[in-house]
Amino acid sequence: MLSRLFGCHFTSLTCKCCLALVTIALFFRAIFPHSCPGYGVIEWNNLDLILSPSLLLESDDGIRRDKFLEVPQIVWGLNNQKIAFARACLTARMLNRTLLMPSLSASLFYKEVDRLQPISFDKVFQFERFNSLCHGFVRLGCYSDLRNQTGIHDLQKGSGRKWTVERDLEQLKQSSRGFVDKYEVIRIVGKNPFLWHDHWPIKDYARVFECLVLVDEIAKEADKVVSKIRQIGRKLRSKTKTVENSFDAEDSSPRRTPYIAIHMRVELDWMIHCKNLEQRSGINQICSSKQEIIQRVGNIVSSESPTVAYLAVADSLLNDSSILDGWKKGLLPFEKKKLRVDEIYKKHPYLIQSAIDYEVCSRADIFVGNSFSTFSSLIVLERTQRMIRMGITSSCGIDVRWPSYAYNIPGESDGPRKWMTNMSDSSLKAISYGSNAISC
Repeated sequence: MLSRLFGCHFTSLTCKCCLALVTIALFFRAIFPHSCPGYGVIEWNNLDLILSPSLLLESDDGIRRDKFLEVPQIVWGLNNQKIAFARACLTARMLNRTLLMPSLSASLFYKEVDRLQPISFDKVFQFERFNSLCHGFVRLGCYSDLRNQTGIHDLQKGSGRKWTVERDLEQLKQSSRGFVDKYEVIRIVGKNPFLWHDHWPIKDYARVFECLVLVDEIAKEADKVVSKIRQIGRKLRSKTKTVENSFDAEDSSPRRTPYIAIHMRVELDWMIHCKNLEQRSGINQICSSKQEIIQRVGNIVSSESPTVAYLAVADSLLNDSSILDGWKKGLLPFEKKKLRVDEIYKKHPYLIQSAIDYEVCSRADIFVGNSFSTFSSLIVLERTQRMIRMGITSSCGIDVRWPSYAYNIPGESDGPRKWMTNMSDSSLKAISYGSNAISC
């Protein structure tokens, strides 16, 4: 194998020297594992050059490792950042380049960009795990992988009404060939990737999202919250002496006490935003009052067994006790403060808090959200993918595992409308900007 790799015989002095150098390189790699990015990290460029150039220029998954794409810092809310990251990945895929690991934003400032707190991608999501799961589709690289042989080409993204989807696509096509493609790094400058034109079907985005796995530290924080919710649910059910519940049979086990998660958007800034959106769009199914949400959610499940309803709400509502009042008998509302897990959240920046809440909602037995919320929409996309892997392509009119609902759209029996993502959509528009055209 090694002799074929170097195209020489073990008796050759040259081959023996090459083998010795490779052995030394691998030895040092084992002692000092490669990390990304590289503050205080040994640069392995020279060691990499010992290996066959064919192994460096293109990996076994067909994605070039000597050509890179760099994008601006990714900003705004957690799920806007996930969409922006996926769009950057798909752009790199179109150019057949490795995406240099971007910076995310730990803080949330929509207009004051200079106040954004950058956080490395691998502080939130598992870097190696991402490349493993997305093998052959997209690839992340480190800045320490750069050779600095041909310099950087700055690619200015156009803006304004004249910069159409067609012009943007043509710019990308031209950048995938000719003199631009000769550059080691193409650096896209201008607006953040969430605002780039969309050229890819929803299935491609879903493929990238499936590769995003939280680092263990954050996942364990979500485990604590979910465990606390189920623990309270078990205690409440043990007092009722009721063994029957409104979910499937396996949920009656102590380990799997079910709960509902509700992404409850009723804070003032959201209500102002959604009212303006209703006026501009002419759609009257975007905003939902607290009373509407409580009434519709209450019609999902029976009251035979007490069920914890976890309310994923903005911090501004944690001191508003009225969001805990008026719920149907048997549906017991808890937000992070009443659950006594708010200290878990407080020790983390905004982005991590949102990631924990996303996990808690995603793992719920039933999820209810707003179809014009990116947070809700991405959770439903993930749950839809989960059901599709089980062979379920529609939740309409049937009872399914991990059902999702949109409380802003009325459904059967005065409840919320059942919700599955339309995986045949040609773009991510419905998820990025919301829609009332959900699949059921």
